[in-house]
Amino acid sequence: MNARPHSTAPAPVAIVGAGVTGLTAAFRLRQRGIASVVYEAAARPGGPVHTQAHAGYLAEDGPNTLLETSPKLRQLIQDLGLEGDCLTSDPAANQRYIVRGGRPVPVPDSLLGWLRTPLFSFGAKLSVLAELLRPRGRADVQETVADFVRRRLGQEFLDYAINPFVGGVYAGDPEQLSLREAFPKLHQVETRYRSLFLGQILGARERRQSGETPKDRAPKLSFRHGLGSLVTALERHLGDAVRLATPVTALQRHAHGWRVEVGPQGQREVVEHSAVLLAAPAHRLAQIHLNAGPDASLTWLGELTYAAVTVLVLGFRREDVAHPLDGFGALIPAVERQSILGVIFNSSLFPHRAPPGHVTLTCYLGGARSPELALASEAVQLATTREALGRLLGVRGEPTFLHRTVHRHAIPQYKLGFGDFRARLTRLEQVAPGLRLAGHFRNGIALTDCLLAGLQVAEEMAATAEPGVRV
Repeated sequence: MNARPHSTAPAPVAIVGAGVTGLTAAFRLRQRGIASVVYEAAARPGGPVHTQAHAGYLAEDGPNTLLETSPKLRQLIQDLGLEGDCLTSDPAANQRYIVRGGRPVPVPDSLLGWLRTPLFSFGAKLSVLAELLRPRGRADVQETVADFVRRRLGQEFLDYAINPFVGGVYAGDPEQLSLREAFPKLHQVETRYRSLFLGQILGARERRQSGETPKDRAPKLSFRHGLGSLVTALERHLGDAVRLATPVTALQRHAHGWRVEVGPQGQREVVEHSAVLLAAPAHRLAQIHLNAGPDASLTWLGELTYAAVTVLVLGFRREDVAHPLDGFGALIPAVERQSILGVIFNSSLFPHRAPPGHVTLTCYLGGARSPELALASEAVQLATTREALGRLLGVRGEPTFLHRTVHRHAIPQYKLGFGDFRARLTRLEQVAPGLRLAGHFRNGIALTDCLLAGLQVAEEMAATAEPGVRV
């Protein structure tokens, strides 16, 4: 690479990927007085965090809610000037459903409700209560989520609680996901307290002192104009520091920093940067040539498995939906053999999601359960989804709105062995000083995780920045 002529101006940090992790990191670096340039191959920022509005309907391409698990998130919202637009989900919509026997059954939220629920058999309830007496698992054994749940709670709880939950969060298969990597807090609770029940009781004080809220109890947030408002606000604050349609093709480390080759074929340029943060999806980063020593490479990032998912947002007249839609949504266990992974009742959660007299439903198709359906035609997906909604929610009539987004690389799968993948990321940072990696391929797949990862990695980079790098 041949760099531009040397400049005495401080070299900014290069951030590869204008998803929420990269944008948040750039914003926090700016707050700490450190310049950055965000390179994004696509024509718009935000990745899957994108909102579409049409004729009174509002549709999200990706996530539908932001879980307020940390006070850092509320501070970020305030710093971005979004507090006036921030919405908390309707408390009346806290009810969740799981399908059993072809119909949505409310998930109990109390001990009495648990004892009475038809969601689980009497034997399954006894098995769950017996968890308190079961021994701690072996620390040296790598378990799948399914093996852990069977061991501690029983097969029926796996089938009708954890399987649909994993399908809804990861679009994944609990028989393949690593407990330690996909749900580290469950692993930590058993390691520390032996029992999940004991962990809930004895760990309550520690959770209060940390100021953090478990995801299952965290307030669900959005904005008047959808989660895309986060991306819009971040881009507005960063201004021309965000360069769209500008892919990064190569990185070369030298004695004083990094040379970054950017731009489309035929228009490439080499830019000097002080440090590099890689925050694009792993399968994209794998295409970048890295020249930073004999043990440094990015090609192996392409080995990470992703689940393909289609998000299908449908609008209906309220009278065409029999279900009261009095909750967050419904998850569907694999044993029910339905065609969709789940459905969110968007217009019950937040206002301004559907015009008066109408409702909005967001359905998820594909994942590890049926990857071929995620990539099927719109006609096939629509027919399949309408049939499922008819059976589950009593939906009839033609949809009054349709918005479809296909994510071929939707969610990275933290399978057995993912711990080794994370360890390789750490070793790469060690052999290539000034290079950092963050995002949903490393720090957790939820929108919350990605935002917190951006804040954290920016703080770490700011703490180690050389004085000449600061603005």
